[in-house]
Amino acid sequence: MKVPFFDQAETFRKAWPAISGHVEDVFDRGKFSHGRKVSELEKAVAGYTGARHAIAVNSGTDALVLLLRAAGIAPGDEVVVPAFSFAASATSVALARARPVFADIEPESYALDAASAASVISERTRAVMPVHLFTQMADMDALRVLAADHGLLVVEDSAEAIGMRWNGVHAGLLGAGGVLSFFPTKTLGALGDAGMILTDDDEIARLAGILRHHGRMGKTIDHIAGISNLSGVSGTNSKMDDIQAAVLLAKLAGLDAQIERRARLAAAYTERLRDVPGVTRLPTIVERTSDTNPVFYVYVVEADRRDDLVRHLTDRGIGTEVYYPIPLHLQPCFSALGHSPGDFPHAERACERTVGLPFYPDLPESAVDMVCDAVREFYTGRTG
Repeated sequence: MKVPFFDQAETFRKAWPAISGHVEDVFDRGKFSHGRKVSELEKAVAGYTGARHAIAVNSGTDALVLLLRAAGIAPGDEVVVPAFSFAASATSVALARARPVFADIEPESYALDAASAASVISERTRAVMPVHLFTQMADMDALRVLAADHGLLVVEDSAEAIGMRWNGVHAGLLGAGGVLSFFPTKTLGALGDAGMILTDDDEIARLAGILRHHGRMGKTIDHIAGISNLSGVSGTNSKMDDIQAAVLLAKLAGLDAQIERRARLAAAYTERLRDVPGVTRLPTIVERTSDTNPVFYVYVVEADRRDDLVRHLTDRGIGTEVYYPIPLHLQPCFSALGHSPGDFPHAERACERTVGLPFYPDLPESAVDMVCDAVREFYTGRTG
């Protein structure tokens, strides 16, 4: 039996009647990009998250870039970003014509550490970008206080955080705005790339909506004549395809049930791995000063001899994903910033030790048993 790192064939099989209905609607209307189905998804996601505005774009990365631009980030501005995250958290800042400034993370949550962020603020700093990684939100109370003290924007990379809330407020809505990624592996995944900007700010929403469609002013979504509108700013082509919106609308109806299934799978993993020597950290929910809820996007552990463990699991047909092999401050694309190994020790340690195990709602518990047995075998020579 092989256990892939990710698979959603069964989810799509169950959701196909609903998906096909939305897809047929798209074909009946004959508008396949930036059309009515996208508008329906925006309204549905706004309703689910409580956002005043949800602006659909073609990827989570574009969502970050356009949000930063719409929030007023300009050339020469600095944005504080954690050194441990997917590259897009920092490259989006560069693509918005600003400069990423790295800070270290909390070792338990892998989120931006407020004290480290405070230490890198300069007179050019304009925003702080917490990234809600894996399971729970960053310490938004501490980071919002930090931002208020220094007159900074808070822009949330909430790409992985659908369903997470802070004192009842959905991730992405605790500052200027946030984003969602609908990459296929995400908690709510499309059949390809798709993303969303979330904001309660009317002007940010207006500008983001203009930027996603070549800077064109006025109505463009589900409005073919909008292609003739004047371009008021230099925008880009980041319209969402209606086929992706159709898939996401169908899957959104079952999102809470899938989040509950993820929680049960995480508990099964934790129960089976808690006493395995060599697995040095299981997902840790850090207590915050405000009420918040975990949502398991992936199941990430820290492990001794991580790379050898990955090879052992691969040999047994078990997929894994290393999050992330190189910290952002040591990525070649940021070499001009002049960082060296040792600058952000918590981020660097995480890069050396973290690994994601197979994790998705279709995963049977028998597969969890197989994965955990293989991990135990690696460290102890036995499976039971």
